Amino acid sequence: MNIQINLLIGSLSLFGVHDTKAQALHMQQPDAEKPNVIYVFPDQFRNQAMGFWNQDGFRQHINFEADPVHTPFLNEFARQAVVLTSAQSNCPLSSPHRGMLLTGMYPHNSGVPLNCNSNRPISSLNEEAECISDVFKSAGYDCAYFGKLHVDYPTANDPNNPGEYVEKQRPAWDAYTPKERRHGFNHWYSYGTFDEHKNPHYWDTDGRRHDPKEWSPLHEANQVVAYLKNEDNVRNPKKPFFMMVSMNPPHSPYRSLNDCMEEDFALYKDQPLDSLLIRPNADHLMQKAASTPYYFAGVTGVDRAFGKILEALNKLGLDKNTIVIFSSDHGETMCSQGINDPKNTPYVESMNVPFLVRFPNKIAPRVDDLLLSTPDIMPTILGLSGLSSAIPNDVQGSNYAPLLLDKKADITRPTGTLYIQNIDGKKDASGLVQTYFPSARGIKTAQYTFTLYIDRQTKQLKKSLLFDDVKDPYQLHNLPLEKYPDLVNQLCSQMGLLLKQIGDPWYNEQILSPQIPY
Repeated sequence: MNIQINLLIGSLSLFGVHDTKAQALHMQQPDAEKPNVIYVFPDQFRNQAMGFWNQDGFRQHINFEADPVHTPFLNEFARQAVVLTSAQSNCPLSSPHRGMLLTGMYPHNSGVPLNCNSNRPISSLNEEAECISDVFKSAGYDCAYFGKLHVDYPTANDPNNPGEYVEKQRPAWDAYTPKERRHGFNHWYSYGTFDEHKNPHYWDTDGRRHDPKEWSPLHEANQVVAYLKNEDNVRNPKKPFFMMVSMNPPHSPYRSLNDCMEEDFALYKDQPLDSLLIRPNADHLMQKAASTPYYFAGVTGVDRAFGKILEALNKLGLDKNTIVIFSSDHGETMCSQGINDPKNTPYVESMNVPFLVRFPNKIAPRVDDLLLSTPDIMPTILGLSGLSSAIPNDVQGSNYAPLLLDKKADITRPTGTLYIQNIDGKKDASGLVQTYFPSARGIKTAQYTFTLYIDRQTKQLKKSLLFDDVKDPYQLHNLPLEKYPDLVNQLCSQMGLLLKQIGDPWYNEQILSPQIPY
């Protein structure tokens, strides 16, 4: 499809696009002692899968019905936190999101444009990048990482079997991260990626492998509690701590009791499918539909594991000076739009992720519609921690800590957030991916989701998505571009400006110019 669009070059002012970083850097350092920070982000946990959205105080802020899930700990936590309705995973895949989260940079700069495996040497966390953990370490923090990492290109570096990969399958996905690539994390209990939820494994700080034979979120929560209690003197109690906890569920597989806890599955197993898959865009006839109770069981189990961490903070008296954030790397379509791909799309089920921030006596609980992008998370956490002046210069995200601390803060809100899709590019004779192809770019605003897909050979427009998310929250009606030329002009202009600001490949190659004015 080759659609000619008459662009409205001057429309950018309608969207109020401004750089907020300079404003946010003026945030004053707090006088109190440095806060602890815990960032919990289970994998593939969509924003709609939290029960509080159907409760008073929350449902008036959204235009969808929440999934019928049991999340009692998140429900309580939400009433103590700032809860964002519109946090977006810009490139909703595990590795690209994590690269942006750690570095505050978009995929073409973080080093992670694709999901990491041994066939993709071009996708691995930039070793020269100053990650969030590097900044916290420099600020005197004890830094700990628990769970899934998935930002390293797997190599034959198994500490228990030198010269071998840590798994036998090819391409290898799982990876061991040696000390020199841990970016300031001094306490380590992690792995690359591995999808046997009741048979997880981890490498500790010294490279020893652990195979606990326990459901992974529960095991990781217990490890976090041990760290908080400082069992075996694993941390310096004189230092504040920065901790990241990456649980794999509710990520697939979600097929059987090997993938979740039986007590959680019991909450859903006898419910009719149409009482679980309530979104009107979900296809109940898909084979994947049978996974729904297992996915929701994973959600409930993660909620319970999160509750164990919160309970430990309270019992140890650490809750008052600890920033706790709950989020995810991307969502899960679960038969919505009739697609099997749970992620890597601009659909709301894939791109919209949870984002809840609790900071007692500093942040007043509320619901906010801030359009948060993944690269904004790093500088915003640093800002909340009083480290605005330490945000690295190459960070591309913005610090929205002032806005979280004060909803009336004099800071310009973003009016759009990018959607990025990359796929494998050229391969060498050995089948190793040497480049990536920027297959789609889009923008999500308060009202619209807009995405353009290009042909691999011609780089011309081959498909588009345009949804009015206010009138059509389940994205059932893809609007034809030719019927909305003024709107398309405005969205193209805004997207072009953002792509130019971050130095995206579409801007560098002038893809779909002049349809998109860069």
